[in-house]
Amino acid sequence: MILPVVAYGHPTLKKVAEDISPDYPNLQKLIEDMWETMYHANGVGLAAPQVNHSIRLFVIDATPYVEDFEEVKDFKKVFINAHITEMYDPEIVMNEGCLSIPGLNEEVPRKDGIMISYVDEHFQPHTERYNGFIARVIQHEYDHIDGVLYVDRIAAFRKMLLKGKLRDISEGNVDVEYRMLFPQARRKSR
Repeated sequence: MILPVVAYGHPTLKKVAEDISPDYPNLQKLIEDMWETMYHANGVGLAAPQVNHSIRLFVIDATPYVEDFEEVKDFKKVFINAHITEMYDPEIVMNEGCLSIPGLNEEVPRKDGIMISYVDEHFQPHTERYNGFIARVIQHEYDHIDGVLYVDRIAAFRKMLLKGKLRDISEGNVDVEYRMLFPQARRKSR
C-alpha cells in the first residue's frame, strides 16, 4: 500500500525515533509499504518518520544511481535500530533533495565515510563501514530517524531565504505526484 509522505513542518519529522523490537506490530507490512511508497515517489531512500512512524527504520535502494556511482550496484537494504558510531573526513558538499521537501534541492555538507550498526529486517546485527555516495544516502535517511532534515544542515542565511518555500510546502502549496500529508494545509471552505 502506498502511504502518504509527511511534509516539512510535520511534528513527526522533528522527533528522535525509538528503537523497536522484532515484535513491533505489522513490521514486515510496514517495510513492504515503505518500499512501495518510495518507488512510487521515485525516491532512493525512505525513513519511517516520513510515513508518520517515529521508529528507527529506513529503507534504501540506491541502484538508480549506478551509472554515476558504481558502488551502489545492488545496494538495497533495510536498516532497523541504526546508530552511526563513527564519521570520517573529509566533508563533501553535494546536492540533495527529500520526498518530505518536494521541489527543493540544496548543497549539503556530509562526512565522506561512516561506521553504522543496525539490524536488518530479520533482526540480524550488522556493523559496516560505508564511503562516498552510499555514506551520504545513509546519513540523509539516518538524519530522519534523529529528527533532522537536510535543510537543518545548510547555512542559516540560506535556510532563511527558503522560509517562504518551506512554508508553502507545509501548507500544501506545492505540486507533487505522490500522496502527502501537509501539516499546515488549510481546509477549503465549501
